[in-house]
Amino acid sequence: MKSLNGVILKRMIISGANNLYNHYPEVDALNVFPVPDGDTGLNMNLTVSSGSKEVANRNDEHIYDLAKAFSKGLLMGARGNSGVITSQIFRGFAQYLEGKAEINAVQFAEAWMQGKEVAYKAVMRPVEGTMLTVIREASQMLMDHVQESWSIEQCMELLIKEAHESLKRTPDLLPILKEVGVVDSGGLGLIKILEGFDLGLKDKVVEKLEATALTAKAGKEMAGAKLEAEEFGYCTEFILMLDEKNPDKKPFIEKRFYEYLEQQGNSIVLVKDENLVKVHIHTLNPAAVFANAFKYGEFVTMKADNMTVQHENITEASKDHAHAPTSKPAEPVEEKVFGLIAVAAGVGMEQSFKDLNVDHIVSGGQTMNPSTEDFLNAARAVHAKNVFFFPNNPNIVLAAKQAAEALNEEGLINAAVIETKTIPEGLTAVINFIPDLSMAENIDAMNTAVKQVKSGAVTFAIKDTSINGLTVKKDDFMGIMGKAIVCTAKDLFDTAKKLLETMVDDAASLVTIFYGEGASDAVIERLRDYTYEAYRGVDFDFREGNQPVYSFIIGVE
Repeated sequence: MKSLNGVILKRMIISGANNLYNHYPEVDALNVFPVPDGDTGLNMNLTVSSGSKEVANRNDEHIYDLAKAFSKGLLMGARGNSGVITSQIFRGFAQYLEGKAEINAVQFAEAWMQGKEVAYKAVMRPVEGTMLTVIREASQMLMDHVQESWSIEQCMELLIKEAHESLKRTPDLLPILKEVGVVDSGGLGLIKILEGFDLGLKDKVVEKLEATALTAKAGKEMAGAKLEAEEFGYCTEFILMLDEKNPDKKPFIEKRFYEYLEQQGNSIVLVKDENLVKVHIHTLNPAAVFANAFKYGEFVTMKADNMTVQHENITEASKDHAHAPTSKPAEPVEEKVFGLIAVAAGVGMEQSFKDLNVDHIVSGGQTMNPSTEDFLNAARAVHAKNVFFFPNNPNIVLAAKQAAEALNEEGLINAAVIETKTIPEGLTAVINFIPDLSMAENIDAMNTAVKQVKSGAVTFAIKDTSINGLTVKKDDFMGIMGKAIVCTAKDLFDTAKKLLETMVDDAASLVTIFYGEGASDAVIERLRDYTYEAYRGVDFDFREGNQPVYSFIIGVE
């Protein structure tokens, strides 16, 4: 095939999206850190799926029209750093195609080079040994060798071959990959897209498979792959009081029950304390989980929140507003000067931001990164001339920045991102917001305040590994400070204690501890008593955060 048009590109996109979907659990499993939030594959999958849906019902022969629509879908659906970088690669690819109805082999290579350039510019400090390296080296190899006589198939063959070679070299460029013994997860995700493109080009479009079937085949311990990529399911929580003396109840075996939960969903936290069992799980079938748990005891508390509905609330509200009957126009809403938008997960955590006059909470965080479109809809919903985004997670910053860029290009809302990487940083930034100051003055003040905060967290390991000189065992607790795992222990209290010893120094005046799922009342009280005795000159503020995945989130000022 000597030229590529929109019809063929559409076929390639659908095939690439399906191929990534079929393999995203493999990509997730390459997570360097053994924390229960390895979601590179999921974020890339949701991003590319959004782009694929945008072109699914189009029949453009003009390649630029099709590529532009794909780029728009990626932009709106971009989640996590990996998803944003993916969207930028194809944004550049589409930009090169402007004004073209079809392209030849040399132009195909030049389009990938443009994609690489745009992706690198989107990241303030590009890190080599990542998917950026893979797209740079693969596109450069193609550009150096392509000839006018080549077919598009020849181009794809060389592009994919070099992408594989580049991926193999990523551990040599990024020491942490070599230490843990994996290649870059985002790079693998990109290759899965390219391999799907190649099959679509050859009219062998990849069909979407059940993620669970592929996970079992690959033998990956990827809990919750049963959840479809486009579905969030139900955030299901309960506390169960065991009653083994009751002849109608079965003996509770923790390992066996955990294995059952793995078959039902993901983001699992199971904590047993004497005769109480506390469970958190994201599942598509909460009724089945409740029914199974009831075999072992009586419920103390139980709830199941529909995360799909939560996720779509903003979008649906926006649509309802847009399609409101013209006979009853909506009441005009007074436009505010400033709007504050923060990302948080957990009722208590969200309330902490609301108490500080944050206008809108974007639901998300670990394991559920909001998309660019989520930020755009939130910004429009607060009816403010100027908005600040507080992503509160390093994997959400790029999506927030992409949304801010889009808003600023529109010119209707002035948007800025305070690059908060943690909840404590986000709260500190919001506290230092002063309505009477200008946007620029507030940016300076909040960024200065964020630098004074130390952040830490306690969670559990999902696999055995050695990292930063520490040996981590599956199911052990880990203390994380900044980007580093600083301590590990089998006991939750011991881990929290070790983490505090690392974080709290003579300069500390206030320590805020958010306790979430997995932290029992007994452990929380023990930690209260310990901090009162050990740190007499420091104020400790314990708050119920209800956050998933992390038992404790700690901020030190």
